[in-house]
Amino acid sequence: MSSRRSQRLFAAVLPPEPAAEELAGAVAPLLELPGAVNLRWTARAGWHYTLAFLGNVDEELLPELYSRLERGAHRTEPFPLRIRGGGRFDGRALWAGAGGDLVTLRLLAERAHAAARRSGVPMEAHRRYTPHLTLARSRVPADLTPYTAALEGFEGTEWEAAEMALVRSDLPVDGVPGEQPRYEVVRAWPLGR
Repeated sequence: MSSRRSQRLFAAVLPPEPAAEELAGAVAPLLELPGAVNLRWTARAGWHYTLAFLGNVDEELLPELYSRLERGAHRTEPFPLRIRGGGRFDGRALWAGAGGDLVTLRLLAERAHAAARRSGVPMEAHRRYTPHLTLARSRVPADLTPYTAALEGFEGTEWEAAEMALVRSDLPVDGVPGEQPRYEVVRAWPLGR
């Protein structure tokens, strides 16, 4: 019996270092708010805009997946993007939002989702894409209102989103305090021709 190998993958747009630096400056005061110690803050190395979460992908599907993601990237022109504002999903996740050409960002997300599905990756039904960069999570519902209010006026410097990355996510070891997922870019494709 052959054992199948798989990787936990997602397609993403990664913010450039100057944008991450600006966001880090906006996040620092949030760490001082009441209750901040109860949240699991995402390490800066883990900041990204997920386009499509693929889950565990069998390695035999990777060549087709790479080809289809590359095609989707080449069919999408580079576009202006910025980190802007913030929001939350219930009381479980705090995130920074996006500004700029969100129409093209959504189109790229649709293309990444379709590329995965057409490559044989079982994908959940495609929901309306909400561009977000996860900053913190809570195991139990928490009042994230003070955090979203603090991020409300944040407007990062615009940059050109010029590539789509396929990222492998290695989950943290259970029970190790403060352990974070590790992310590694497996492949990246420039946008446009």
